[in-house]
Amino acid sequence: MLTVTDALTLARGANAPLDTTAFDVSIAGADGVDLLAFQVTDARTVRTDADFVFFNQPASPEGAITLTSSSTLSVDLTRVPDGIETIVVAVASESRTLSEFPNLAASIPAAGIEGPATGLTTETAAVLIEIYRRAGQWKVRNVSAGWDRGFADLVREHGVTVDDEPAVRSVAGEEKLSMVKREKLDMRKTQVHKVLLTKNAVGLRARVVLVIDKTGSMKKQYATGVVHRVVERMVAVATQIDDDGQLEPYLYARLFVALPDITVVDSEQWSTTYLHLTGTHDGVDYTPIGNSNDELPIMNHILSNVDSRQPTLVFFFTDGGFKNRGPIATFMRMAAKAPIFWQFVGIGQANYGVLERLDTMDGRVVDNAGFFALDDIDAISDADLYERILSEFPDWVRAAREACIID
Repeated sequence: MLTVTDALTLARGANAPLDTTAFDVSIAGADGVDLLAFQVTDARTVRTDADFVFFNQPASPEGAITLTSSSTLSVDLTRVPDGIETIVVAVASESRTLSEFPNLAASIPAAGIEGPATGLTTETAAVLIEIYRRAGQWKVRNVSAGWDRGFADLVREHGVTVDDEPAVRSVAGEEKLSMVKREKLDMRKTQVHKVLLTKNAVGLRARVVLVIDKTGSMKKQYATGVVHRVVERMVAVATQIDDDGQLEPYLYARLFVALPDITVVDSEQWSTTYLHLTGTHDGVDYTPIGNSNDELPIMNHILSNVDSRQPTLVFFFTDGGFKNRGPIATFMRMAAKAPIFWQFVGIGQANYGVLERLDTMDGRVVDNAGFFALDDIDAISDADLYERILSEFPDWVRAAREACIID
């Protein structure tokens, strides 16, 4: 086996023998690019779709290939089935050409072999290396070749069926957006779709409710536009989950106000019109809502207005200060029998009290809530935000169905 001091860099098209059977394949210089692998026969195609390893299917059936991180594959050649001649290691980007990743490379550290990606220009998906049998010997080759049309062409080339792949959902009004706004929305929808695909939840429909803290301690978040950007990023979630692709919004403090639905077309104008702490806006007087927080009125309102068996997903953005900890804990236990999942998101550096204990709260039929805090929501990528904000909802749906809470 090659050692680090004997490290070998393979030029495009070059190959080298492998004297180790268990090793990692690491991808460098490709932050945000998806890592994929295929087990293919001598016909260069998979036997079945189960031979395709990717984020939604992170291991081959017999365990020869496992996706252990977004940039690492674990390979055990002793487990490769008879009839499989080649392991194809590839990457795919959703929106950027691979030439925008100048340090892209695949390596096998245990063998001291590196295959830098060279010669890529307009491709958005490419095979980096392949590990193949030749006369009873395993070898590795630097391929560095790809497809301009990306992921779909890559997987079809290797015999994977994609005709029935669930598409990213579009909703009414998107066609009215400018090209720039539509591209931005499409990128966000794709990230939401990817999370749902990973969770086996594509096609899941729920009423999506957005609750936003309007207390005085939120002044900075309103003044700096943080709350506006929260609304913009949640619109993409509604397009993929809500029946009509819209958000049902509320502002709350001591009391609450229900506001007109947010659509993909009017989200910016909606934010300009309604995201304020004081004043009268579009005929709505904000003074009676108050300036300090009491979560129970808005939570009870949502609970009392659910359809009997339709899932409801509530995104609850707050900077904390939940004072009614006992009554809120009691409410959450009672509400666990209702078809509602509550996703609380902390947007500030505060004491969130009872919210931090939701995942361990006992006395509930199902775990009906999640919580995470973000000191700076602008610092988290769309992919990470959607992964965190949607990570528990599909699990709740399955548990709620088993408990006959939803259909």
